[in-house]
Amino acid sequence: MDNLSILLAEDNAVNQKVALLMLKKLGYQADVVSNGLEVLDALRKQPYQIVFMDVQMPDMDGLTATKKIVEEWSETERPWIIAMTANAMEGDREACLDAGMNDYVTKPIKTDQLKEAFSRYDQKSSN
Repeated sequence: MDNLSILLAEDNAVNQKVALLMLKKLGYQADVVSNGLEVLDALRKQPYQIVFMDVQMPDMDGLTATKKIVEEWSETERPWIIAMTANAMEGDREACLDAGMNDYVTKPIKTDQLKEAFSRYDQKSSN
């Protein structure tokens, strides 16, 4: 499964580096963008299987970007979107899922969370 095409949407440079290192440790690499507009541009240029989507980003946040992805790509064409958020308040997970995200991990992200997210993606793909 290490041939997955992954897009990391994160506006904070330190968080980008940390996430990329964690992914690398798990045998994955990812392209990086820093806001929702860049996510849409990247998806229009090439398909990604997984997008790790920061919820709070400048220019266009992750929830807005996800809603636009849901509008623009059919369910079979769009990527599996995993929310990454420091907002672990009641209702935040639901807001992400309501926007069309498929999964949810909280920051600071831990390697185990990423493993579990990939495992849920694998289960989805094998169905």
